[in-house]
Amino acid sequence: MATSGSESFLARRIDAAAAPLVAVDVLALSATLTVGVVNHHSVEYLSAEPVGWLLTLVPFLVGWLVAAPLVGAYSAGAAESAKAAIPLAIRAWVPGSVIGFALRASPLFAGGFELVFGAVVFVTCGVGLVALRWLFFRTVR
Repeated sequence: MATSGSESFLARRIDAAAAPLVAVDVLALSATLTVGVVNHHSVEYLSAEPVGWLLTLVPFLVGWLVAAPLVGAYSAGAAESAKAAIPLAIRAWVPGSVIGFALRASPLFAGGFELVFGAVVFVTCGVGLVALRWLFFRTVR
């Protein structure tokens, strides 16, 4: 995508060719967080308490969907290779997770924030993003 002076900041940060990565990333975060919910509760919790489960996912998905475009995780180069896409995912996950933790600690969401929880979510979701982006380029692209 060619850039011009009249293009908005976000228009330069989002490329249609990277659209499949949005699904990959949302799947990676949702799956990783769901495994954590199941480990702390049970698989039955997902159907018995869907709101509780969603309240765990939503802050981090919102954080990701705010940070990723701003950082360029879906920019023109992101869809070219794992070598380009993975570092962008890592760079986007840092502010995305901070937004997620801030939302979770706010009165909008239950759960609060604890340092151990933060470290585990930061690392496991980061690994999940890297793994699914790598797998995407290994199998689909």
